[in-house]
This record gives sequence, C-alpha cells and structure tokens, in this order.
Amino acid sequence: MGIGELDREAHVPEGRPSGTAASPRTLAEALRARGDDGLAALLRARPDLLGPVPNDLTQLATRAGTRASVVRALERLDRFSLQVAEALAVAPDPAPYAVLAGLFGGDRDAAGGEAAEIGAALPRAVALLREQALVWGEDDRLRLVRTARELLSPSPQHPSPTGLGPTVAEATAGMSPGRLQEIVAAAGLPSTHDPVSAVAALTALFTDRERMGRLLDTAPPEALSVLDRLVWGPPYGEVTAKPTPPVSWLRDRGLLLPVSPRTMVLPREVALHLRGGRAHRAPEPRAPELGVARAYRPQVVDGAAAGQAYAALATVEELLKSWDHGGPAVLRAGGLSVRDLKRTAAALDVPEPVAAFWLELAYGAGLLASDGEADERYAPTPAYDDWLDQPPAERWARLVTAWLTATRTPGLVGGQDAKGRTLSALGPDLDRAAAPEVRHRVLGLLATLPPGTAADPESLLARLRWERPTRGTSTAGRTGAAPAAASSPAAASSPGAAGAGAEPGAAGPWASETRPPAPAAPPTAPRPAADLRERLAHWVLGDAELLGITGRGALSTPARALLNLPLDGPAGPAAEGGGVEPEVAAERAAELLEPLLPEAVDHVLLQADLTAVAPGPLLRPLADALAVLADVESKGGATVYRFTPGSVRRALDTGRSASDLHAFLTAHARTPVPQPLAYLIDDVARKHGHLRIGAASAYVRCDDDALLGEILADRRSAALRLRRLAPTVLAAQADPASLLEGLRAMGYAPAAESAEGDVLVTRADAHRTPPRTAPAPVPDGPPVPDATLLTAAVRAIRAGDHAATAVRREPAVPVTTGGLPRTSAAETLATVQAAALTGSAVWIGYVNAEGAASQRVIAPVRVEGGFVTGYDHTADEVRTYPLHRITGVAELADEDA
Repeated sequence: MGIGELDREAHVPEGRPSGTAASPRTLAEALRARGDDGLAALLRARPDLLGPVPNDLTQLATRAGTRASVVRALERLDRFSLQVAEALAVAPDPAPYAVLAGLFGGDRDAAGGEAAEIGAALPRAVALLREQALVWGEDDRLRLVRTARELLSPSPQHPSPTGLGPTVAEATAGMSPGRLQEIVAAAGLPSTHDPVSAVAALTALFTDRERMGRLLDTAPPEALSVLDRLVWGPPYGEVTAKPTPPVSWLRDRGLLLPVSPRTMVLPREVALHLRGGRAHRAPEPRAPELGVARAYRPQVVDGAAAGQAYAALATVEELLKSWDHGGPAVLRAGGLSVRDLKRTAAALDVPEPVAAFWLELAYGAGLLASDGEADERYAPTPAYDDWLDQPPAERWARLVTAWLTATRTPGLVGGQDAKGRTLSALGPDLDRAAAPEVRHRVLGLLATLPPGTAADPESLLARLRWERPTRGTSTAGRTGAAPAAASSPAAASSPGAAGAGAEPGAAGPWASETRPPAPAAPPTAPRPAADLRERLAHWVLGDAELLGITGRGALSTPARALLNLPLDGPAGPAAEGGGVEPEVAAERAAELLEPLLPEAVDHVLLQADLTAVAPGPLLRPLADALAVLADVESKGGATVYRFTPGSVRRALDTGRSASDLHAFLTAHARTPVPQPLAYLIDDVARKHGHLRIGAASAYVRCDDDALLGEILADRRSAALRLRRLAPTVLAAQADPASLLEGLRAMGYAPAAESAEGDVLVTRADAHRTPPRTAPAPVPDGPPVPDATLLTAAVRAIRAGDHAATAVRREPAVPVTTGGLPRTSAAETLATVQAAALTGSAVWIGYVNAEGAASQRVIAPVRVEGGFVTGYDHTADEVRTYPLHRITGVAELADEDA
C-alpha cells in the first residue's frame, strides 16, 4: 500500500481493536480516557513528568509534549519501538494502523518468519508508545506527538532516520508555478491551473504503483542506477552546474527535486515506491539473541569469582594502607597527577587504568578522600577503619554496591574533556549519568543465561545497541545526543556510501558529476553518546571480573543475590528489582560469598632465610602486626614476608621491645624461630633508641660520646650540618624528621623523643581525613517513583482535572481574565455558608501566601472565625482556607454539584 492511501476499510490484524470508538481529539482527551493504572504506567515510564506534580491532565499532556521530555522518552525506546515511531513520522497524520503495518510489510509480502515477527511485535510497540504518551488516538487514527514528529520526520534540512526525504509538497514549496508545470508536462500529466493541483497530480502519480512503474520503464538504465544509490538514504546529493543526461531526465520529471542550486533530493513518495512501500530497510522486531562464549559448572564460576573477590579486597586494603601516613598531593584543579597514578600502579603491580579503577572504587565507597588541609593530600577516611573491621564478605558487598550505583567512570581517566583538558583519577568531570544503567543492563543480560554460562561479548553489545539505539544513531544530530549535523543538506554523507553499498566516487553517471559532501561533524565534535555506552559496556565486563562479580565471564551466585536475581536459573526480562531492599540483598550476597572465600589462618611458617610464609589469608590482628614487622616480598595463594633491619626497627618504633617481638613470633609461628631472625631482632633492638632525636631545631642525644664523634666524622652527615653542643649532644639545622631519615640511611637506629624526653611511639594508622561522605551519584533524570507516590500523584491529577473541567454556573459577576471568579466578601461568605448547609460543592479562586493563584472545587463543612473548612476535591483531602484569601466563589452546575 502506498503511503498516500488512507484505506479506512483495510483489514486490521487479529488482536487489534477495531477502532470504532470515537477517537480523542487531543492528547489530554486520550489521557483523560485512561484508567488510573494507565496514568500510573505513564508516570512510571516518564518520571520527569512528575516534577512537580501536574495540576491536571491538560498540564500533564502539555508537559509530555515538551521537547526535553520527548527526547528523553525517545532515548529509552528499544530499536523496534523507535522504528515504529520513525515510521509514524513519515506516515500521514493521522495514520490508520493498516498504513503503519504496510510501512513495515511493504507491497510485497515479507518472508514468512519476518512477517510473523513483525506482526507479533508491532502491536506491542504501538502499545508501548501509547503507554508513554508518544502516540495517541484509536487504531484508525494513530497520531504521533507533534514534538516527536518534528524530531523524527524528514525535512529539506534533515533527512529522516529512515533515510527518507521530504514529500513532493515539502520539496516543491517555493518553486515557481512555471517550473512545476514543466515537471508535470515532462511526467506525462495534463497541465493544471495552479501549483496546488500540480503538486497533487505529481503526488498521485508517484503513489500509484502501475503508473509509476510505466514511468520508470522509460527511464535510462543510468538514471535507475542513480535512484538505486539514493533509495535507502541519505536522499541528498550534489550536482554540477550542467548535469549529465540521466540526472537531467530524473530532474525534469520530478523524480529528483532541487533543494538548493547544487543539491537534489529524492522525494519521499518516489523512495517509498522504489522500496516497495517499506519505511525501513531492515526492521528489527526481535532483540538479538545472546551468544554463548562458554559454559562452566556453576561451582567453577563461583570459585573463580570468590578468588577474585578476595584479591579485590586485598588490593584495596594494600592501596589504602600505603597511604596511611598521607597519600599524594591533590592537584590544584582536583584529582591525582599522572606521576602519582604511575607510582600507585607500580606499587600495586597493575596497569594504570586498573589502578585508576581501584582508586575510584575506594573513593566511591567513601574509604578515600582528601584531608582538606592547607597542603591538601589524599588519605583514608575513618570509614576505612570501620570497613576493615567487617567480615570479608560484607566488605566485598559494600564495594560492589558502591560500584553499581556510582556514576564516576574510571575508564575516562587519561582522556580529555570538552575543553581539551586531561581527565585525572579522583578529579572532576568523570561522572556519567548513564553508567549505573549500563552496569545493571549488562549484568541483567548475563543473568538471562543459565548459571555458569558466559556470554559472547559481541552479541552482548549488539543486544545493548538494540535496547538503547537512539543516542548517536537513529536520531543523530536531531535530539542533541550526537555531533551536530551541518546546516546544509549537502553536508550529508555520500549517497553512494549509504544506500546500495557503493563506495564514494564509484563509477557511474551520478559519481561523474558529483563529489562527496563535507563531513557532517567537525573534528572537534564530541564523541557520540552511543559510543560512550558501548565503551561503558566494555568497561563493565572488565570491572565485574576484577571485583569478582563474574568468574570466567559468567555471573556468580553471590552477584545474582546482590542484584535480586534468581539463583538457580535464567532471569526473565522483569527479574531485576524483585522488591528486596538493597541492604537485604547485600546481606544475602555476603552470606553466599562467605563460605566460598578462603578461611583465614592464625599462623605463619618461619624460614631460615629471614622470611615467613603465610599459608593463607591471615587474621586481621596478625596481618596488621606482621605487616609492621616484615615487608611483603610476594603475593599469591601464599604470601611471603621478609624481615629486614628496617622492618624490625619499624616494629620497635611502635613501642614494642625485643622480648615482645620474640613472644609474638613464638606465639604465631608453627616452626621454631630461626637463629638468624632472633639475632637480627636482638641486634637492631640493641642499637634502637641509643641515639635520641628531638626538636631544637633538631638535636641528637647519646650517652656514648664516641658514637657521636663517629657520626660527625662520617662524610654522609655533612648534609645534616651537625655540630657538637656538649659531649653527649649534637645540634642540627635539619628538622627532626629529616634528621631521623638521614641517620637511618647511614645505618643507625635513632628514636624520636618528645619535649619531655620520652620516646615517641609511631602508629601505622596515624593519619585519617575528617569524616567524609561518599560522593553522591549524578542522577540521570528523576528517580522512578514508588507505588505510594504514584498513587498520590494520580489522585491529585484526577482531582485537579475534575476541578478544571467542572461545569460552572454563570457567575453574577464576570470572571476575570485569569479565570478566577470575583465576588465581594459578603457574597463569598453567604455562598460558602449556604454550601455548608446544603452539602454542595462550589468553585473558588484562591491566592496563597506566596501570591500564587489557583482554582479549586471544595465542599464546605464548617465556616467560622474567618476560615472555611471543607473537602478539597482538587487536593483530595480536607483543608482550611482563610476567607480573605478567597477571591471569589461560584456554584457548580447541577450535574457536578
């Protein structure tokens, strides 16, 4: 069926309403005909319509048609629903359902499988568009919301996402009547008396299958080749001042129409004829299936994921422990410098992007922040100490919960912002509102596979593109989500590269006289959001593996519990958000993970080469103490610690004695303490504290004056600028910390002392930031309202609509321009008193304390003390109003009283 045919007797597919009811004339009327469940579904799908709650259905319909709200709704359609909206944008307004179906099936029946899929998916897509108030009207008069039509329909400046151009009427607007008559005559049509009838004659010709076929039979083969290049879009092309005969033949008969002196366009009616009536080259009624990369036993996946989850906890702990005494400085513009990121990556033995991920994860979980000092540095927060006290499984659940809801995107680190500045870890401009949605969608799709099954990444990305296709693709350059298109149609890409798959500059009559147009976007245009979503999906797959959410590419059982998904089978489309609170889901996930984690041990194995082997994860107190006494030499299934003079001195600095260290090793070692280790501890302890350093600017105190003389004679002490004040005291022009480090570098074991002469004991957890809250995610629009809010909003809108549409009696005093009744104070008092006695409802105008005027329908029950109390139908509750704020009152008509 051609697009111009409006066959109201056409067959409506089975399962569709017949459309015999009177079609609503406006969107507000269509919303008014909905039930409360229908309004709630609309507000749930488009929560931006609730800010604030509309006064009535007319205001709701107006808000639903605003550009920002429509763009937002279009961005959340799946590919086929968007294709249906695009088809309606090129269909007549209004369009019968049969015409819409013809734009997908075409004149020739599609293959049986494709036709069945389209026939099953089209009613669902139309119902979805209706539910979201993008389409309204009965099936015999389907209407696309005007703003959506403006965004999706073709025009002389913007081709449609379907690849169709403007209609004959649109393309010939402004063309001289003489030129129109020349085209009519060349097409073999009788001349007309006015341009309107000429355009109508051309439109009738191009939408008539038989006559159009006879016209094209007379076309040169080269002209048909030109049409083949343009038929699937873009429909524009540049021509030279003297076109070749094939192009001239098409132009003379209106098969190509000029939109500028150098640009021609293929009219929509001609393109639809060549396409066989189809609006889309490849309708996609069905979501792509997820491919399976490999299947494992669920126990294997859970074991691999648990091992990675434990490694994630160890990595975050190692990172923050290394910053216990203050981390790197904060850049002036915020964030971490490139050099400090490199150092962090080297310390963690991971690539820089992975180091940025761990930094952002700790920051997003509230474990890391800047200290706010004058010399601002990063450091762990007090919440980090609380986090360390939790069991490992609960610590993992906290990290993953923070990751799922965070909008900060570590994958952007190292890139550039819109002003060309490099994005730094922990710095600004890393928030992307789409990140949480993409994470949930990726993990939700993985959950649709049987437990233990890993998805093929390419099929996963294809599925995501089907579910969220708009940004940067179907409506590129139209909704503001993609790089801006050039203002001229000539800036569209080469027609040969689009429709028939021919390369720009290929041989042929069209290529011989045209050149590829300029690119649509300048080199500095922002990256399309669709590309960002794909990159986000790639990052989600990698991040989920790092965190132990997935194991070998498959979703683990604890992660399913955290996402409120079934544990023993594939999740359905609506499995997410099963009503369980996030805290309860996190507790359940921690319970499932706990038995999968390696059990902590309370002992180490000491070896004669001054090393200790931890055969598994150590208990927290033992791990903390051993980390002070020894240095980690290697990590893995068994951690190897090495004892050095520096590490033993570090333990002695915390206030422990040599006997304390011997007792500690004896209590926690399954093997005897080796003699070299005992000698090392005793030797360092013998020297430790023999030298005392305090603040003068700084001084060195020692009872052994010979040792002080040895230090003065050492050339390495020249930088400290020491001089003897007394036989047992040296003064230095360096600060105490520098003096400590300098003497330790020379091989001594000095101890710091206070102004009172007591030894200063240092602790590993000395530096913490003030209490900090985790960074709040940047919301991607308003949150989805809960059932309570939806119920209240629907009742308020219904009540306001009743007040706005109630039939009133003609007031004695004319209503003001603003729509509020005006009566004297005496008339107002008398009317509301009479209504209170009779139990009837009245219409009042009311001005609140802020000066905002509104109209309400109330049923007064008590009038006293200058106030009227009654049931407010607009607010659906009992309220009290001061009489002096009521501008006037009018009685309702009998049927609404």
